[in-house]
Amino acid sequence: MKNMSVKMLAQYDRLTVALAALEPTALLLLRFWVALAFWRAGVVKFADPSGTSYLFNNEYHVPLLSGDVAAFLGTWIELLTPWFLGFGLLGRPTAILLFVYNIVAVISYPDLWPHGFWHGLVGNDFADHKIWAMMLLVLIARGPGAWSVDRFARRVCRAAPA
Repeated sequence: MKNMSVKMLAQYDRLTVALAALEPTALLLLRFWVALAFWRAGVVKFADPSGTSYLFNNEYHVPLLSGDVAAFLGTWIELLTPWFLGFGLLGRPTAILLFVYNIVAVISYPDLWPHGFWHGLVGNDFADHKIWAMMLLVLIARGPGAWSVDRFARRVCRAAPA
């Protein structure tokens, strides 16, 4: 019986090592998925500046910023940071920025949580934002992965003579 348990644990360990090889691909897909979501939102804002201005001045309630400043910052954050995230350039700081930005977006638009913020947090309200937040948390915790500019730059810097 003990021999069978040892064999099963060894099989499990081999499976775990094999699955760990998926990490670079998984992190790349997470980066691209979140980047695409923010990029699309930025393109919509950029394509309709008067509509964006209206929303930020009348619908969204961004704390501490005027509607016009929030519209400008929101548009350009959504147009620029997805490129950083997608390429894995400054991966963790970019993921942190987008994580905070995502929280501000949810807080600023109460229509996302019609049943109340706390009920919506555990319910189905603002589901996309919760998924993006979890994906960004993985990128914050693990970094952008092996297939990123960050990793390439680190290799180049280590290989360069001092």
